[in-house]
Amino acid sequence: MKYDVIVVGGGPAGLAAAVEASKNGADKILVVERDQELGGILNQCIHNGFGLHYFKEELTGPEYANKFIEMLEQTNIEVMLDTMVLDVDEDKKCVHAMNKKNGYMVLEGKALILNMGCRERTRGAIAIPGDRPAGVFTAGAAQRYVNIEGYMVGKKVLILGSGDIGLIMARRMSLEGAKVVGCVELCPYSNGLTRNIVQCLEDYDIPLYLSHTITDIKGDKRVEQVVVQKVDEKNQPIPGTEITFDVDTVLLSVGLIPENELTRAAGITMDPRTNGPVVFENMETSAEGVFASGNVVHVHDLVDFVTAESQKAGRSAAAYVKNGETEDQTYIELKNGDCVGYTVPQKVRPSNVDKMVEVMFRVRNVYKDVAIKVTSGGEELASFKREHMAPGEMEKIVIPKAFLEKVKNGEITVSVEKVGA
Repeated sequence: MKYDVIVVGGGPAGLAAAVEASKNGADKILVVERDQELGGILNQCIHNGFGLHYFKEELTGPEYANKFIEMLEQTNIEVMLDTMVLDVDEDKKCVHAMNKKNGYMVLEGKALILNMGCRERTRGAIAIPGDRPAGVFTAGAAQRYVNIEGYMVGKKVLILGSGDIGLIMARRMSLEGAKVVGCVELCPYSNGLTRNIVQCLEDYDIPLYLSHTITDIKGDKRVEQVVVQKVDEKNQPIPGTEITFDVDTVLLSVGLIPENELTRAAGITMDPRTNGPVVFENMETSAEGVFASGNVVHVHDLVDFVTAESQKAGRSAAAYVKNGETEDQTYIELKNGDCVGYTVPQKVRPSNVDKMVEVMFRVRNVYKDVAIKVTSGGEELASFKREHMAPGEMEKIVIPKAFLEKVKNGEITVSVEKVGA
């Protein structure tokens, strides 16, 4: 079973990558998806707000996914649903997978694109103390129960974390008739998009408790009470600030982790800052001919950005199948300076850049009236002003190819400075 391009994952990233690879001349393409239908996380995101950048119209998650599924159906791309990928062999670019119909398979591709997405951080990962009753869900699991399975998860709800899924579920639970008593956030700022804070909390009069966290969950068979405390600058609970909420459900929106078990097992170089693979400007990983895009590389906040990044990976995979690896492997390393959490891509090969390279990154805190500085060897290459920056919103800058030729020591640093500092 040999293919030009094998795409692991049939969510928004996988769909965009496969369609773009087909448009750019890859003949035999296979999409492997472990769920029973294509679309990934979008199938349970029935709220609107998708597609504003890419399609220039407001769509729900399933509508956005369906547009790409229709594009895919107009090509000769093969799809394997209900198929679990067990292992990725980076040397031969083999994918070991199995399903009920074909059993164990070894699929060989000239190029691979990894699009496994994210999973949610759980209660165990953040070690919330207290009893272990029923009624503690991750926000995404609750979203699936309510939107797809049709089950109501609770009547009186407290949400920990202000990630976008948690904010959207605060609104969803309110619309379904539950009482959302509040949204509790450890940081002194929200981790969600500003539009979600307004549309999901403020419009529904749901209080947001910044610099607070859950310090105890009480209950026998089901959650009965949750104790919330204010935290200091070191995120330690302050005695005497306890607030007790009588609730039957706790939803956790405490971050997403790129799902990279396959990537690590293949021996691909990982970036501890993003928890995803280190990628070049064309989304290629450290393994030749193996590309990655979407939330498996770094957590995005808009699916439109996932689509753009995955199309780049699809084009690059098709070009690799056609032309092979770029001969000039000289690269510049991108480093994060002050106030910047990470950069993607982490490496840039100037010979592979046509006109410019897009750099995505997130900041560490909320900043106002700042400048994004791009420097190399102490010299400033570019500066971009921003009025407002927050960790919940991904930033993008464009570095022209001409600037790459001025780089010293093979390094570029992206940092954020106060204007006039």
